[in-house]
Amino acid sequence: MKGSRKPALKMSDLAKMAGVSKSTVSRALAGSELVNKETRELIKQLAAEHNYRINTRARDLFLQNTLTIAVLLPAAGRSDWQISDPFFLELLGGIAEAINEEGHQLLLAKTHAQSGNWIADFIDSNSPDGVILIGQGAQHDKINEIAKSYKTLSVWGAKVDEQQLYPTVGSDNELGGYKATRHLIEQGRERIAFLGYTSVPEINLRYAGYRRALEEAGIKVDGALERPARHSRSAGYVSTQQLIEEGVSFDAIFAVSDLYAMAAITALQEAGINVPEDVAVVGYDDIAISAFYNPPLTSVRQDRVEGGRLLVENLLAAVEGREPESRILETELIVRKSSGGEMSKPHLR
Repeated sequence: MKGSRKPALKMSDLAKMAGVSKSTVSRALAGSELVNKETRELIKQLAAEHNYRINTRARDLFLQNTLTIAVLLPAAGRSDWQISDPFFLELLGGIAEAINEEGHQLLLAKTHAQSGNWIADFIDSNSPDGVILIGQGAQHDKINEIAKSYKTLSVWGAKVDEQQLYPTVGSDNELGGYKATRHLIEQGRERIAFLGYTSVPEINLRYAGYRRALEEAGIKVDGALERPARHSRSAGYVSTQQLIEEGVSFDAIFAVSDLYAMAAITALQEAGINVPEDVAVVGYDDIAISAFYNPPLTSVRQDRVEGGRLLVENLLAAVEGREPESRILETELIVRKSSGGEMSKPHLR
């Protein structure tokens, strides 16, 4: 139509073409060496091809502003998953502290999964400079697809396969599951129930560690002791009740979260079963309340503060055009009364 003209290309448009964040585009066009040479050249080439005009005042203002980093939970669309989960809140604290130290802003949004593409939809509609995902849930394939074009992703979780395109930070889940189960075996327990839903990558690795410890000890793996508890506040309680009602013989429980373990202990106590005398219990995460539960809970500790710092470090590396690396954190078994082992002193973190 005569008199009409094509809309001016925006920085966000250029960022999308290059598969980087707006801050990376801004730095590249300013010639910053924080962006690698190949990325700088690509962005400048795209800018020239599309006649992108640099608004130097806006660019300079943008570079002085803080980045907006979104924290999303791929499992948040499930009705049984609560954002008030203590592990998430403690990990979020580590992330928030690291972001604040870098002088950036944290965006925490509660959103419901209206479609299978809700993560991509959130990114498109909110245009954050970067996104931290807490766990992959069962959405690895979708996250991998997003990572093909949206590079500023940092994920708390486990590496799924060699084709994974996004970096992860997480504990050594297989070793954590192995340590928990081996400890129970060392306490003389042989009928060890497993509570956890193995479709989640991290939980599947904990399950692998559980099986490895049993097999090394020459203990037969019994499917009747494996309970695929979904992530909810009642899951550990219901699964333990089922074990009791079905008459399954068990003398220990390895639960894949502390909330599962605490709920299991409640079910045991209501049935008149003593912990740890009759059934020993080990959880996972070592949330702050674990040391003060009754009985104090043996748990596999994940370092949330270090995890939060590395998630932010990986994200900022991606923003600057560098290639972040997946990181695996060490796990530590904290022995307390619930497993019948020698109890360590509680401490505040």
